[in-house]
Amino acid sequence: MGFSNSVSKMFGIIAKCKFPKIIQKNINKTYVNAFNINMSEFKPLEEYESLNALFTRTLLKERELENGFISPSDGKILELGSGFQNDLKENLAFSIKGSSYSIEELLKNSASKEELENGIDYVNIYLSPKDYHHYHAPCNMQILSATYMSGALFSVSEAKLAKIINLYTKNERVVLKCLIDGKFTLWMVFVGALNVGKMHFTFDTSIQTNAANFDFTHTYEDLFVKKGQRLGNFELGSTIVLITQKGFLKFSKNAYEQVEFSKKIADFA
Repeated sequence: MGFSNSVSKMFGIIAKCKFPKIIQKNINKTYVNAFNINMSEFKPLEEYESLNALFTRTLLKERELENGFISPSDGKILELGSGFQNDLKENLAFSIKGSSYSIEELLKNSASKEELENGIDYVNIYLSPKDYHHYHAPCNMQILSATYMSGALFSVSEAKLAKIINLYTKNERVVLKCLIDGKFTLWMVFVGALNVGKMHFTFDTSIQTNAANFDFTHTYEDLFVKKGQRLGNFELGSTIVLITQKGFLKFSKNAYEQVEFSKKIADFA
């Protein structure tokens, strides 16, 4: 386990500490003010008994879902576009903040060459410390598998993405492979980051992140989820990369736009 993993684990322990109410209230207030968090959809800050409880706050009421393919989380789009075959025709690549990624390396055994041969469309959503940290199903879909890949926990901030080559493939991540309408595949890549002590998944509590030094895949039978259904949460902020087989989605957003869970980011082609 690397230094960043150890730091993140320690931060997670500290964040779960429950201080006396007056001290905790001031800690929470400092955090909310520092990141300019809009608390209008959540319980008052003094009701959270630890920083971790504030990080993982839940909505007081469900948001109304827009039509189409919705954002699975709150956050900021750093990049979106289409993948392409490189000159050697060996794999597919896509670019985020000027760094080219091999799809096969990012997804590992979650995707076959046949599934990727016609290209991909993708969108990269960065969740900052101020964002609502839960993630949801962007549409009705079937979850086929969850693959955990151990790795480092580098920061996924825009500055770090520009400095560390292929950062996402170095970091710990969980890839959900999903089937939509029995027609095309969606990969949801949840990337761990510095101070993200854990990633949780509601449908499989046995997935433990920042814990194992080996990779594994869990497969599921008849695991169907509805659009908007909560899939889990980060502890603190991180990144979700959505990858689909090319031509099935038409994204309606642009890079650097803020997005919210429940709001449409693409139409079905």
